[in-house]
Amino acid sequence: MRHATDIVKRVLHTEKGTRIAARNQYLLRVALDANKPEIRRAVEELFKVKVLHVNTQVAHGKWRRLSNSWGRRSDWKKALVTLPKDQKIDVKTS
Repeated sequence: MRHATDIVKRVLHTEKGTRIAARNQYLLRVALDANKPEIRRAVEELFKVKVLHVNTQVAHGKWRRLSNSWGRRSDWKKALVTLPKDQKIDVKTS
């Protein structure tokens, strides 16, 4: 079994992530091969909260050009985690 920090990479600090935090939903960058039960267990273990729902989405890497050659960014997965109204994830921006 993998450690929770191998599954949850970081909390995404985006405009959407800030907006949905008011509804007790948080965006997380997670491992590409992680499934919903693993994400739920990792979030509950790391942040000591109860998770109601987990929704996931794979963001496919964009094609980028550098000089004459083309390359592709890596695919990554994001998870939208919903918490009960009385719980929060302490998100500190630096």
